[in-house]
Amino acid sequence: MKAMVLNQYGPEAAFEQAEMAAPSAQPGQVIVRVAATSINTVDTMIRQMGKDLPLSPELPAVLGMDFAGTIESVGEGVTGFAPGDEVYGCAGGLADLQGALAELMPADARLIAHKPRSLTMREAAALPLVGITAVEGLQRAGVKAGQKVLVHGGTGGVGHLAVQLARHFGAEVFSTATGEKAFSIVEGYGATPIDYRTESVADYVAAHTAGAGFDVVFDTVGGANMINSFEAAALNGHVSTTVALVELDLTTAHFKGLSIHVVFMLIPMLHNHHREAHGKILAELAHIVDQGGVKPLLDEQRFSLSEVGKAHDRLTSGQAIGKVVVEV
Repeated sequence: MKAMVLNQYGPEAAFEQAEMAAPSAQPGQVIVRVAATSINTVDTMIRQMGKDLPLSPELPAVLGMDFAGTIESVGEGVTGFAPGDEVYGCAGGLADLQGALAELMPADARLIAHKPRSLTMREAAALPLVGITAVEGLQRAGVKAGQKVLVHGGTGGVGHLAVQLARHFGAEVFSTATGEKAFSIVEGYGATPIDYRTESVADYVAAHTAGAGFDVVFDTVGGANMINSFEAAALNGHVSTTVALVELDLTTAHFKGLSIHVVFMLIPMLHNHHREAHGKILAELAHIVDQGGVKPLLDEQRFSLSEVGKAHDRLTSGQAIGKVVVEV
């Protein structure tokens, strides 16, 4: 089979086309003929940082975590899937798990689900990693109808799904953004945009919550922005974050009695820990998508498998609006 591989890591590392032996389905696995894969920030980090990240695969490496495609074969013990089924998931591209930048990919059947019927392969490939992250962050914060929810970065990969899902669960949703296009996207999801460049946290907390704060803050920006999340949260509120690689003063969180949830969705893949939870979330997400509750936001630029390097550059440029997808 054809694959795009990395033979070295680093800022100048280039993807090279290679011929590889086709994988065969081991017990509990399916073999997927990949139709599309999306680029996530963690993919670009692996490429640039290599073994400085403990989750990076050995070289030569086939990256690509997300995929949508069609099952070619199923291994011993697999139930619920059959050859010809259209599926999606996040199941490789790190540690010892082959990624999706190849014609064929082995995937643990617990990490996948039947793809949403209403989406194309390209659209479905944009969902798994960010969708699972958004669901986990909202579920752990206990989002429910009637709450006020603030999403930091509501047009980003995780953020645009968190906004839509929080709305689907019945919350009143607000999202930080900047620029007319981003505002239009947030408003299109039925949420209220907040310009983080011109409005202080105190100002928008006063304007939208009468000073009480938001019941849930989903911080997809993280780092120093978590201080803003603590300030924006209500007493005994919840803060979910996907980017907690930072030293913080938790004084504000203490005196507000905040619950802090750190979401690292790669744990099931890395540690073979409750992998079935991801398959369950993806099946639930597909149902929500087919009901019309969620639609993925895709960047306007399209890339083929041989252009994966350009796709990485598109994501790291900061110019992409929505998910960057590679069609195999």
